[in-house]
Amino acid sequence: MPHQEKFKWILISFVVSIILLVVKFYGYYVTQSNAILTDALESIVNVVASGFAFYSIYLSSMPRDENHPYGHGKIEFFSAGLEGVLIILAGLFIIYQSIYTLIFPIQLTALPLGMVLVGFSGLANGLLGYLLLKKGKKLNSLTLEADGKHVSTDAVSSLVLLLGIGLMYFSGYYWLDSFLSLLFATYILYNGYFLVRKSVAGLMDEINPANLQPAVKLLNKHRKITWIDIHNMRVQQYGGDRHIDLHLTLPYYFNLRQVHDEVENVEDVLGNQLPGMVEVFIHADPCIPEKCCHYCMVKNCPVRRSPNSVKIKWTSELMAKNQKHYHETTENP
Repeated sequence: MPHQEKFKWILISFVVSIILLVVKFYGYYVTQSNAILTDALESIVNVVASGFAFYSIYLSSMPRDENHPYGHGKIEFFSAGLEGVLIILAGLFIIYQSIYTLIFPIQLTALPLGMVLVGFSGLANGLLGYLLLKKGKKLNSLTLEADGKHVSTDAVSSLVLLLGIGLMYFSGYYWLDSFLSLLFATYILYNGYFLVRKSVAGLMDEINPANLQPAVKLLNKHRKITWIDIHNMRVQQYGGDRHIDLHLTLPYYFNLRQVHDEVENVEDVLGNQLPGMVEVFIHADPCIPEKCCHYCMVKNCPVRRSPNSVKIKWTSELMAKNQKHYHETTENP
């Protein structure tokens, strides 16, 4: 089951984050390096975020109820947003700490041991981040992807930090400790902002071409000549689930049974081939002979008033419009 696999990976992330948190704070304890402290502070964010992510995956797995007819999947956007906010707060604290130690320097010790501990943490986070991102895309989970991106960011930070500590150790330029921390803080703020931005976009149901494109690709692949036009198409993401609604233009002389069959065909194309649970709502529109004939591809149409002369190319931008496509850019049929 997808939710069980999500539980497993977020639990692994939570446990690994706690272990690495201890390792990094021990590294700070033996070295007194402000740069290592920044890495350790970000690990606190990892632990808190993984804990909340675990709860959000649990909540998103709950079935729909009377108060939540679309399910609880939106909590995953909130989880990603919280993680982004925590990252930003950690980045701001790191900036403060870096400026403070530039003014009041601290003597650094045991840097070789610190390099070993930071290197171990970076490798562990790099592997974990790769696996979380891979599983997040496979399971269509924003929570796993956000956690994977955060952990991967932590791995990159550890790698740069490792190089910085080595440079400090061999050059004796210990002021680089605070300078590196400022660079890390900027990188952390950048990633935190985009996590919050993506979270807000999901909560506000902002149009996301990445969500529309797989559905558009499937509809083009299975396109039937009786599907004269598809427009006003919207894809809403609820955790790992999708809700798709669209308007389907069919020949106006179709009877109710024929309309029902064509609607079911479109539902099957989208519901059976997209990952996760997909709910499809389709509004059937009748064609307008005076306006639709020139791009209608129905063979031997008994009510055709003008010949088929063009074929409208279905794209995400076109299908999202709330209008039939009478005068769109066309190509030869």
